[in-house]
Amino acid sequence: MRLATSGLLTLCFLFSFSAHAQLQMRGLELGGWLGSSFYLGDLNTQFRFNHPNLAGGVMARYNFNHRIAVRGSLNHGRVEAYDSESENTFERIRNLSFQTRLTELSGQLEFNFLPYYHGSRQYFFTPYAFVGFSAFHYVPKTIADGGQSVNLRPLGTEGQRQGDRYSPFGLALAYGVGIRWDLSYAWSMDAHLSLRNTTTDYLDDVSTVYPDPVALRANNGDAAFFLSDRSLPPEDGGPRLNREGTQRGDATVNDRYFFLGLGLNYYFGDVICPTVTKDRKTKRRQKRAAKQRGRESAKRKRARRG
Repeated sequence: MRLATSGLLTLCFLFSFSAHAQLQMRGLELGGWLGSSFYLGDLNTQFRFNHPNLAGGVMARYNFNHRIAVRGSLNHGRVEAYDSESENTFERIRNLSFQTRLTELSGQLEFNFLPYYHGSRQYFFTPYAFVGFSAFHYVPKTIADGGQSVNLRPLGTEGQRQGDRYSPFGLALAYGVGIRWDLSYAWSMDAHLSLRNTTTDYLDDVSTVYPDPVALRANNGDAAFFLSDRSLPPEDGGPRLNREGTQRGDATVNDRYFFLGLGLNYYFGDVICPTVTKDRKTKRRQKRAAKQRGRESAKRKRARRG
């Protein structure tokens, strides 16, 4: 199959010198990917990547030509962060943590930096870039002092009342870079770094300031009271500081997450060599050349007879 396709590509290129012919690659690809997911936000301001979690997804790509494609994917991953691992004193004393599972539906427009044709020995790989949007679902949780996993959103840990809590759904600008290469005419692989700038600052359940602890306990319950402020006590053993109204997170910068993955894809489309077309001038030149060859051939025949 690869030999036959390569022969077709070579034939197409031989025709292209005298005609307005160009290879076309148009068709559908299906595949999947596996990799890791990471988080950047209020609980990871120092770009720590020490908690790579397994992530993966399935995708469909439609190639319009050798440069442009659109891709849709369904992806899933998990992100987490812990203030106790931070080198920042404020964050380490704050002592918050979270874990969130993310499920997203994403669509992107892709651009190949190099010509890329499935099955070609010359154009079998390319770096590419992409941009688009994602819609995702997330459920931030934490591990309470008793060891149980607790869903944070219903608690309103920053004083949110029922009906005023953040949505478990969000949108994100999806963009990144990658490289793809052929294994055969039909099979290919790609490696990608895919980033998400989200519209929420609550992937980690942390955004604004500490609420009034008395009102929080009365309105949202004991779990919200204990998990809203988990700051470490002073080193001298004194009472815990009253943090009402002081900074808990940074609401000016939304949270982000990204995927690093390796994918395997199957191509259902074709590489097409269009019908060779010639303009009128080319046709006239060819007709004149053919007539001239005919006249010269007739002269040679008469000369041999004479």
